[in-house]
Amino acid sequence: MTVLVHYPFCPRSRAVRIALAELGHDVQLVEEQPWAWTADLLELNPAGELPVLVPADDTPVAGAYAITEYLDEQGLAQTSDAGRGGLFPGTALERAEVRRLADWFLNKFEREVSRDLIDTKITAMLAPGHGSPPDAETMRAVRHNLRQHLRYIDHLALSRDWLAGPRLSFADMAAAGHVSVLDYLGDIDWEQHAPAKSWYVRLKSRPAFRSLLTDRLPGLPPHRTYADLDF
Repeated sequence: MTVLVHYPFCPRSRAVRIALAELGHDVQLVEEQPWAWTADLLELNPAGELPVLVPADDTPVAGAYAITEYLDEQGLAQTSDAGRGGLFPGTALERAEVRRLADWFLNKFEREVSRDLIDTKITAMLAPGHGSPPDAETMRAVRHNLRQHLRYIDHLALSRDWLAGPRLSFADMAAAGHVSVLDYLGDIDWEQHAPAKSWYVRLKSRPAFRSLLTDRLPGLPPHRTYADLDF
């Protein structure tokens, strides 16, 4: 059986979990802690990063982007919304837009927002000595960046059916991987971002999202509306 090595609150892992669920592709989930590089993880991915997909009787595929491209090339990525277009649907230009936005969320959003929030709120609590204690100046910058990114999601959600265009794509899943972690932590003021909220509710209500809503952190319960489909 195919295995996905992941961490429940790794945004990139979450994006891949949504993608796999949209495909109806059953996998066995194996958890690794991103702050503790084990020999098993390093054997699968020398970079020590998550997620890693281990197909049955095949070579491991490391990284959210590589995994979803691999699924597309294997002909496995046929989501109900994307039809035959897979996770990167449309024309060459439309697929380029999916990739641009996937890169935006997998890298820029992570670098400017979620990395510091996860480091201070999750890693520092669960793995003392690995995370960073809250720093007021850093948190101010992160919250400013978060508002800017949410405004961009507002703009995309107002002008398109889904973030990258008329069909659900990996761009939506990459964004939701990050947004869902911040939603769990209660760091998003949804009332200030109604278009982004409407987009997120649509994605959050899909069957592919259900397993994420059951994830829990020891000692840190989710925000009260995290599991609500209509909040």
